[in-house]
Amino acid sequence: MPIRTIIIDDERLARVELRKLLGDFSDIEIIDEAVNAEEALGKIESLQPELIFLDIQMPGKTGFELLTELDRSPDVIFTTAYHEYAIKAFEFNALDYLTKPVDPRRLADALQKLQGQDLRRSQTAMQVQTSSLSEHDQVFVKDGERCWFVRLSEIRLFESVGNYARVFFGPNKPLILKSLNALEERLDQRVFFRTNRKHIVNLRMIEKVEPYFNGGLLLELKGGEKIEVSRRQSLRFKEMMSL
Repeated sequence: MPIRTIIIDDERLARVELRKLLGDFSDIEIIDEAVNAEEALGKIESLQPELIFLDIQMPGKTGFELLTELDRSPDVIFTTAYHEYAIKAFEFNALDYLTKPVDPRRLADALQKLQGQDLRRSQTAMQVQTSSLSEHDQVFVKDGERCWFVRLSEIRLFESVGNYARVFFGPNKPLILKSLNALEERLDQRVFFRTNRKHIVNLRMIEKVEPYFNGGLLLELKGGEKIEVSRRQSLRFKEMMSL
């Protein structure tokens, strides 16, 4: 199946050139383009691409700001004229970082990484089908020299930290080598709720719900953490909680 792709760049010539280069890859299907972050946000939400090529410096919001507004991000390959954003780009789990003008060989390397990632995801999906977790299950958590057996019902929050996730239970906040997306696939969605691109909360650990900026909500957990529910997820949260 072709990989559904959107090109996001404010420069028309850059979009034309990238589209031309991608024409050599039969497994890439360009389903749309966007000239800024606002336009891209609507198209990503409606078209659900699997991959985006994303410029960083655009009029209005940057490519980084666009990603922070997405509850779930497609795979991202940054395309930019600037070298200095590379480290920050990989904090967003970017698949690759290509500088303009895009070198065809570097583009091929980036798409090769995507194929490897798709294979790992399909393997993970097969494992998940037989290993979903309930809130009563215990999990083994290891962080450095420290280890815990924790019942999922005792975990109040998962927080994304790059390719890791921070797990909040009692006074402890260890890091585990799991992405938030991988965790979300295994957790019981009747108990654990994805509030935004960085957090999954245990619904039974919520002490207070307040209206928040731009139509969102602010949750206060039993550990004192305050977690924003994005505007889009707030509607789903209210339906689930009958608010």
